[in-house]
Amino acid sequence: MNPSLRKYIGSSIDSWAIEYRVHATQRMFNRRIAEKDVLLLLEEGNIIEEYQGDFPFPSVLINGSAKDRPLHAVVGIDADSRRLYLITIYEPDSKKWSQNYSKRIPS
Repeated sequence: MNPSLRKYIGSSIDSWAIEYRVHATQRMFNRRIAEKDVLLLLEEGNIIEEYQGDFPFPSVLINGSAKDRPLHAVVGIDADSRRLYLITIYEPDSKKWSQNYSKRIPS
């Protein structure tokens, strides 16, 4: 089982600041993804990939849904300042993902 973000960071996201990058905000607007859906995904979704080498902070790919709509979000994690950075959010393509959008289909 893939861990939740809460388990990964060791606490509720309520105790972390969330910063929306410009790209993520644009994608939310273009794809009609509400902030409450983002927060639901962060609270209830599961981490399906880790990117420890990302710069300037390690990041994770979160899989979940809001209103029966599958969603993925890439979130940077600055553990020192307890800040989460929403980098992007999107609906995963069923041709590229399997097992409830949690596993990449090899190309």
